Amino acid sequence: MSTFEQFNLPKSLQKAIDELGLTTPTPIQEKSFSTLMSGRDVMGIAQTGTGKTLAYLLPLLKQWKFIATDSPRIVILVPTRELVVQIVDVVESLTKYMSVRTLGIYGGVNINTQKKAVYQGIDILVGTPGRTMDLALDNVIRFDSVQKLVIDEFDEILNLGFRSQVTSILAMLKNKRQNILFSATMTDDVDDMLDEYFDLPEEVTLAASGTPLEKIEQLAYRTPNFLTKINLLKGLLQSDESMSRILIFVNNKKIADLVANSIEEEFPEQFGLIHSNKSQNYRLNTMASFQAGEIRGIITTDVMARGLDISDITHVINVEFTEIPEQYIHRIGRTGRADKSGIAISFVSPYEEEIQIQAEILMEKEITFLELPSDVEVATRLLEFEKDRKKIKFLLKRVKKEGGEAFHEKSAKNKQVNLGGPGKVKPRKTKPTNRGVEKKRAAKRKNK
Repeated sequence: MSTFEQFNLPKSLQKAIDELGLTTPTPIQEKSFSTLMSGRDVMGIAQTGTGKTLAYLLPLLKQWKFIATDSPRIVILVPTRELVVQIVDVVESLTKYMSVRTLGIYGGVNINTQKKAVYQGIDILVGTPGRTMDLALDNVIRFDSVQKLVIDEFDEILNLGFRSQVTSILAMLKNKRQNILFSATMTDDVDDMLDEYFDLPEEVTLAASGTPLEKIEQLAYRTPNFLTKINLLKGLLQSDESMSRILIFVNNKKIADLVANSIEEEFPEQFGLIHSNKSQNYRLNTMASFQAGEIRGIITTDVMARGLDISDITHVINVEFTEIPEQYIHRIGRTGRADKSGIAISFVSPYEEEIQIQAEILMEKEITFLELPSDVEVATRLLEFEKDRKKIKFLLKRVKKEGGEAFHEKSAKNKQVNLGGPGKVKPRKTKPTNRGVEKKRAAKRKNK
């Protein structure tokens, strides 16, 4: 059996790992260690819950040497505030017996407080792209000493619209550094960024069999409308005592508020609520209460679907099916972690069936559908947000083919063939004209 001792880590780092109770590296940690140690640019592709954070932290900390500087030498960019806090906690646990100063920065808190913390000196900076960029533009954070850049959950960073901030930060960094990118999916946008900013990156990919999906029992119920979903949720929470640590996912904050209000009366103070409208302190306190077992579960949007390491989740419930098939995998990956099994339950309305099928194709695994319990009231009334919804005709993401052809079928007008002659016909450039002036000129030419 493999152990962390095979990595020949410094005694101070190995001691911290032992105290954390970690003994066996995950497949992605084993597979990427020597590649990251080589100093080459690395692109790691692995699903959530596979141990990506330690996969890049252990090689970086093994190579750590003290240098007298107050500027960060390692910069780690992640998509969300919660993930910043989590990674800072992991770094501080691993460097307990090392001389390393770590700081996390993110939006939603007083920027002046963070400026003061930066001025005290940093070795490892963990931040969201937006706040990192803000402090860099103010010349508070300097990148002169950066030796390693890590971009974690890169596909989600792009999904959240942080592309311009990331490219600006990359442009500020000196050329001589190691770039490390970890992503759950490989998209055209990720590929483009690699081509432009990375130097022949070595790819480390974890096969699908190494993901937590095999340890997750995936179940679903067909539900005609949202009110039936609420009735089903209440029934399951009431009847199934094994649902002790639950994450309940919806697609937006308005629906999250609606679900929370709907179940609060029957399950008072048992569920927290996290979405982007909640303050940072509220979100962190809610997570802390959940970790401590003070509440039964959290109702949330996809803000908690990626990267966060919340232990011992028994059930993930998708009250709404995800709008992107890949996101379904990230959601259910919150359970079935650390060699434990988990259960994912999805409520699927007619307009969500297309995406549910695409998720099954992506996983190469079918979801088991159960009969709706007889005691669950099937509602007939539609809420306002449901009335305009029709079955979603889901299109796969465009993928590159030979010759750059897109995945989707061309429209009829684009199938027309130009028979006007060989070579490419460039459109004639025209300038806007004043029709009155042109008429006068034409008349003068005629009179001449």
